[in-house]
Amino acid sequence: MGKAKVVHYINQFFAGIGGEEKADTKPHILNELPPVSAQLDKALGEEVEIVGTVVCGDSYFNENLDEAKVEVLDMIKSFEPDMVIAGPAFNAGRYGMACGAVVKMVQEELGIKAFTAMYDENPGVDVFKKDAYIVRTKDSAAGMRTAIPAVAKFALKLISGEEILSPAEEGYIERGIRVNAPAEERGSMRAVRMLIQKLKGEEFVTEYPMPAFDRVAPNQPIKDVTKAKIAIVTSGGIVPKGNPDRIESSSASKYGKYDISGFADLTEADHETAHGGYDPVYANLDADRVIPVDVLREMEKNGEIGELFQYFYTTVGNGTSVANSKQFAAEIAKDLLDNKVDAVILTST
Repeated sequence: MGKAKVVHYINQFFAGIGGEEKADTKPHILNELPPVSAQLDKALGEEVEIVGTVVCGDSYFNENLDEAKVEVLDMIKSFEPDMVIAGPAFNAGRYGMACGAVVKMVQEELGIKAFTAMYDENPGVDVFKKDAYIVRTKDSAAGMRTAIPAVAKFALKLISGEEILSPAEEGYIERGIRVNAPAEERGSMRAVRMLIQKLKGEEFVTEYPMPAFDRVAPNQPIKDVTKAKIAIVTSGGIVPKGNPDRIESSSASKYGKYDISGFADLTEADHETAHGGYDPVYANLDADRVIPVDVLREMEKNGEIGELFQYFYTTVGNGTSVANSKQFAAEIAKDLLDNKVDAVILTST
């Protein structure tokens, strides 16, 4: 019996083509294995071989989803592989979304085994964790040294047909899929034992982990809104015409700050949306539908608010990682406080 054949899917950065400036790279097959594929091939040992690497730019894949999926699938299919490995994507949002989509597509269309690897907060995790195994990695490529062995170990077990055990035992991210399992101790006794451990401050592992949500204490109400300086912050992707800072349509890595001091009304001639997660037609026709500059100008004129802050802040919420969102929020909040803004109107899509 010959070696098991694996195809490796990666983005333009790990292919050594370039960074964000090359994110529009179209799908293609590399002539030889790049370093990341070669490292993984070595870690897989003698019984498994990476027979080819398929590359696609993150922006190209996410902005041309239907075409990119067909192109990538055809390239993978040409190798007649036994398995596909995508990534690791770490915390790169668009890369994670592409890896998840490739793995899901390969499983459904080709009927072969596939998995990916990424950081817990990558948006690809929430979208694809029920569709595929996602091996846990650190948040950046600095964690490649530990990611490669973890990916190789999981690949060997998956391709051999061995039983895949729990996330804690195998190193993949919790998929939200519950299965029945025999236990020597009845559930009520396990629950009481965990409660006692919790009350004593001892360590315990719950059998049903719950999501952790940030708690934000509400601020004090504005005493006199007629004297308040109001700002607009949006995740709806409204940008000046032409998107000068190239804010990504999905999994944004940046936000913009734009001057609206000269605008009483936003029109399709001067503003548009960069967002790739909703139908942009109505936002492009009138950006005031997403950020209400026209209404706030009217309120400012009528003395209903003190003033509209001369800048608005914008990004795209579509698939944007929690880590990036927190970073944007901290920077924007500091700027708002430095400019003595009293209140913020937050709009989405």
